[in-house]
Amino acid sequence: MRNSVDLSVDYCGVHFENPFILAAAPPSDELEMVKTAFRMGWAGAVLKTTSVESEEVPLVYPMMSSTHLEDKNLAWMGNIDLISEHHVDEIERRVRELKKEFPNKIVITSIMGSRKEEWQSLVQRLEAAGSDMIECSFSCPQGTLGSKPGMMLGQNPEASKEVAGWVKAAAKKIPVVIKITPQVADITEIAQKLKEAGVDGLCASNTIPSLVGIDIENFVPYPNVNGKSTYSGLSGPAIKPITLRTIAEIARHCDLPITGTGGATTWSDAVEFFAVGARNIQMCTAVMQYGYRIIDDLTSGLANYMERKGFKRVSEMYGLALPNIVGHDKLPRGHKVVSRLDQELCVGCGRCYLSCRDGGHMAIRFGEDRKVAIDEEKCLGCAMCTLVCPVEGCMSLAYV
Repeated sequence: MRNSVDLSVDYCGVHFENPFILAAAPPSDELEMVKTAFRMGWAGAVLKTTSVESEEVPLVYPMMSSTHLEDKNLAWMGNIDLISEHHVDEIERRVRELKKEFPNKIVITSIMGSRKEEWQSLVQRLEAAGSDMIECSFSCPQGTLGSKPGMMLGQNPEASKEVAGWVKAAAKKIPVVIKITPQVADITEIAQKLKEAGVDGLCASNTIPSLVGIDIENFVPYPNVNGKSTYSGLSGPAIKPITLRTIAEIARHCDLPITGTGGATTWSDAVEFFAVGARNIQMCTAVMQYGYRIIDDLTSGLANYMERKGFKRVSEMYGLALPNIVGHDKLPRGHKVVSRLDQELCVGCGRCYLSCRDGGHMAIRFGEDRKVAIDEEKCLGCAMCTLVCPVEGCMSLAYV
């Protein structure tokens, strides 16, 4: 933390030294790994989702697949992972040890049950062990406990309200947060039902049900588990737009505080999450790709940004983008927008020309000398050329 800015945040009455915590996932599933993350500067961790001792957790390997961008960075990751194979008795022990060694770090325990008795027992045992907060997984897309594998509890408003009520009733003092799925017709209906149940906050949101890809040599989907596969939970940068929309919709229609997760990789992603209403940020895929050390970039980058913009506290950014999100019928109209080209930056690749010719309004000319010219009479400012141009700042939009 720099002297001029304060990176600490409060969420559901719990104080975090900075807004970055580990999500319930492989990076938080081993005690020594969590200790390493805490020593490096992560403010807290949601320990990977646990269950009662009698619940079998049939993990399979390999469990991950991905698609890469041209620069070899992950576009997304798909996993067929389930909850932790460590049951609640082991997680109780870990919570006690973590809170003893790191009293100022926030230890959140994630739970999943299949009956009322299980949900309430998990809450009571983990609260007694010293958990700072309970997170309930209502939304594992690739499998869950109980009689309907793969059926997400978070897709049923009334069931969500009922189970959340069980959990909240069992918690004596610590906050209860529900992790929800964006795979519903109306996310605000789910949020309102959970508010009625009395929960303290929401985690928005979980991975997206997906089929990452097919190996066209043998027609087995990824990941190939000895000749078979199943639907994955999609995570990583590709789902950030979905997460932003989910957080924004909840924040616009429900006043429950939100912890944001799903697609955030950088400090600037975190600022976007704050701008649509998230109070802190949970991360998983970025940690799995780049390691715990990214916390240095996250905190320093956020601090530098806050200094540049004049923000003193993270909370000053909460919801700043929400007034600018309107229905399509409320968007400004009656103006003229055109593309503008910086000839000095142009490399003559022709990508803007091809996109405009075959997917725009045929407003770009491309001569034999590889010089680009824009016909402003034809140009409507659709922005396609600015998206495909490989040179930053070469193509831009202007209001005329």
